[in-house]
Formats: sequence, C-alpha cells, structure tokens
Amino acid sequence: MKLSLELKVTKMKKKDKKSINEEYEIDVYGLPAHIKIYHKSGEFVPSYIVEFPKIEPATQAVLDAVRERIITEMPIKMGELSSPEEGERVKREFMKRAKELIKYELPSIDKKMVKMLSGILVQNSLGLGPLEIMINDKNLEEIVVNSAREPVWVYHRKYGWLKTNIILESENVIYNYADMTGRRVGMQINNLNPLMDAYLTTGDRVNATLFPISSKGNTLTIRKFARKAWTMTDFISLGTISLDAAAFLWCAIQYELNIVVAGGTASGKTSLLNALTIFIPPNQRIISIEDTREIQLPEFLHWVPMTTRQPNPEGKGEVTMLQLMINALRMRPDRILVGEIRRSREAEVLFEAIHTGHSVYSTLHANTAEEAYRRLTNPPINIPPSLLESLQLIAVMHRDRRRGIRRVLEISELLVAGGLGQIRIELNDIFRWVPSEDKIIQIKKSQRVSRDIKLFTGMDEHEFEEDLLEKKLILKWMVKNNVNDINKVGYIVSTYYSEPEKVMKMIKDERKV
Repeated sequence: MKLSLELKVTKMKKKDKKSINEEYEIDVYGLPAHIKIYHKSGEFVPSYIVEFPKIEPATQAVLDAVRERIITEMPIKMGELSSPEEGERVKREFMKRAKELIKYELPSIDKKMVKMLSGILVQNSLGLGPLEIMINDKNLEEIVVNSAREPVWVYHRKYGWLKTNIILESENVIYNYADMTGRRVGMQINNLNPLMDAYLTTGDRVNATLFPISSKGNTLTIRKFARKAWTMTDFISLGTISLDAAAFLWCAIQYELNIVVAGGTASGKTSLLNALTIFIPPNQRIISIEDTREIQLPEFLHWVPMTTRQPNPEGKGEVTMLQLMINALRMRPDRILVGEIRRSREAEVLFEAIHTGHSVYSTLHANTAEEAYRRLTNPPINIPPSLLESLQLIAVMHRDRRRGIRRVLEISELLVAGGLGQIRIELNDIFRWVPSEDKIIQIKKSQRVSRDIKLFTGMDEHEFEEDLLEKKLILKWMVKNNVNDINKVGYIVSTYYSEPEKVMKMIKDERKV
C-alpha cells in the first residue's frame, strides 16, 4: 500500500492478528486511518501500525496536478499559517477548492472519496504528511523521527514506546517538515543553525536537528500539547493524588499561598500546575508566562497568556522570559504563573513579585522537595534565603516508569527558622506517596500553611478543618459524577466561591451539574 512518495506502509501479516492489543479509527481532514497496536513474537517493543486506503498511481497523478493548480491559484504565505484561526481558514479554503477540482477531474467518484482525496492533499500540502495522523491520535504523547532509514517511533499513554510502520522517504522530507514548521513561527533551520525549537499552531512543541549534528540523519521530535487539560478530578480518579492532598492544595491556592511544582522530565509538573490553577478565584487577574503554551485555564477566568519568542535569523526580535516577567508586573496581576524557573535573574524577579504582593506558581526540574530546595538555593538559580522564605509549598510529581503511573510524591512546606541575617529554611513533609501500597498519606500536620491561612483569613482551627472538609466533599462529588472538563470544574469551583450554600446543597441533594 502506498499513499505518496513520502510514505511507506507495510501490511500486517494475518498471523500477527492474534496478538493485537488494541485497534481504533482516526479521521484527519476526511482521511480515515486504522490503527493497530500489537506485540509480535520476537520483537522487543510493540508495533503501532497505520493502515491507509490504497491510492492508485493514476489517482495520485491527478492529486499532484490538482495540488499544483491550487498552489498556483492561491499562493500561501507562511504568516497565514502562524495562528490556529488563520491556519484553519486557509485549510478550509484549500479543502473547498480541492473538492471542486477533484470532482471536475474525477467525476465518477462518490462524495466520500472526494472528501478523502481532499484530506490527503491538505495533509501533504499544509501539514506534516503521514505524521498528521499521529499528531491527531489523542493516545500519543510524543512522535519521534530519528532518520529516514528507520521507522517513526511514538510514545503511547498506555503502552509506552512503540515502533510504527511509517518511514519517511528521505532526509530531505524530514528537513522540509522542519523548515516549514520553523518558517511559520519566524524561525530558520539550516547548516549554520542546525538546531531548532518551534511549535505547531496546535501548540505541539517541535524540536529538530540536522545531519551531521545528529549523525544518523535529520530528526524531528514532536511533544504533543494536551487537547484536553488535566483536572484535579482526573488526578484523583487515577490515584495521582489523594482527596486529602487535593483539598489541602485547593486551600493553598484559594488563599494565595505560593507554590513550586517540582518533578523529573514528563512527570506531570505542568499538568498538576494546570489542575491547581482552576482553583484561582474568578475575580482575580492571571498572567501566565511560558516558552511554549501548555497551560489551559477555564475560558471565563481573567487570564492573559504570554509566551517567549526566539530571535529571528538576524538575531533580532527575541522576547525573553525575564522581559515578560518584568512586563507582567506592570499589568496589575493578582497571580503569576511561570512555566519553569531556570536562571538566577528570572528567579529573583519571580520572588520579588511575591514580596510585592503577588501570588506566584511555577515548575522546577527536581526529583524531591529536598532536591528542589537545593536547586533553588544553589547556582545557577541561587536564591538567597531572605527571598525564598516567601515560598510556602513545594509539591513534587513522580513518574513510575515500571508501572507506567504518575503520582504526587510529596507535598512539603518551607518552615522559616532563625532571626534577621540568620534565616534558615527547613522542610516539613506533610503528604507522601508510599510506593509499596500505592497510597498518598498524610505523615505530618501542617505548621506554616495552616498558620498562614488562619492569619490571612481570620479562621480558627475548627473553621479551617471545616473548610478542608467542604472541599473534600466537592472534589469527591465531582469525581463520582465524572465532572472532569476544565470549564465544568472551574464553574463549580467559582460558584462555590460566590454561592457556597448553593453548591453544598446541590451535593447534599446529589444533583448533577
């Protein structure tokens, strides 16, 4: 089966069907694809098989002619594809014209085939060819092209790394995909600039390298942007966090305590940060600063997302995270979200923002709370204790690769000891994951967080415990009723802030949203 010169597809042998783990359909621009995941005897990793409808050479020749005519009629500027809205508009116009010309050239084919052939044209002309199928597979987290000499690899949420049956035709094809992606966002990749970090209009992050920097050949790595944002109810349902820990963090967010979410690569740091920000009251202004847009908040929140920009080929036009952070402080924010703390100056501005009355949330690469503290207080970040004392909590995400699960490893508060000039920070672990039991348990009572919340709100110990209990009941009810859409969760939380009696009565009466 052969779709185009850029795609090689091999059929699965009948004897392999007995070992199929899963199969499902994906439709991209009207082009149907059948996905099969199976483990063949003798292979070390499972296979991810993409099966396309067969396109005859004569039909392919017609498609090539139609494509050339459309490009001549409506030349496409890369700037038109730099935003999701403009990109979709161009694709709709391209698809409409493709259907008209295909009907004219092949009058005997039915509507379904016209739609499919138009989808192939859009995929190969405006997208990344066969990779578009994998980009639109919600089960995949990563798509990796190592060279034109070996199959594309994908990382599946359930099965981990899988080898596909897709092989791009040449190194030039890989380069063209990288070049097209870069030009859409004003970036360039060539022999002088053989490394590139860019993103697709979908928000998916793209990294590319060129031969001979990558000695096997040109590479593409696409980390997919979550189409559906994770919510706290998702995390509770999956066992990623406990009800007690989730309610505790909800309190910390509502009452404007400052939190750093730490963890290793792909442990779920940004996902947890995203889930926590749903608890921000709707009457507060939120500014988020990221290298690549990953954070998603309910549509009704007062939120301004900002992203950094790399310099153009002439070295101009760069917008750094530090510049955005300084600018954000002039935008009267109540809450500031920063994608990741990396450098000393950025961290200083971030913690100065805390001292000027802003609540700040960020992520950090560290495997434990202790390691996070060491990273914050040592080069290259090197935050002095006098600034770090304004941080109340460190929540740590952990990815158990053997079991394929993600868990909140620990939640620790920072206790400040000593006097002026002799400030000492100590960590107090409140919640911790027990791997042998796969449970997140409370190992100590909070000291600073509960004290700060009582100080800021005027609540006494009993009222604080009642507040935690209400939040646990709301979370439990949302999990029970499968409320896991970001806007629905945000709506319930916001309604609780303005009309708590209404929400508690709804839960007591066991009414659905």
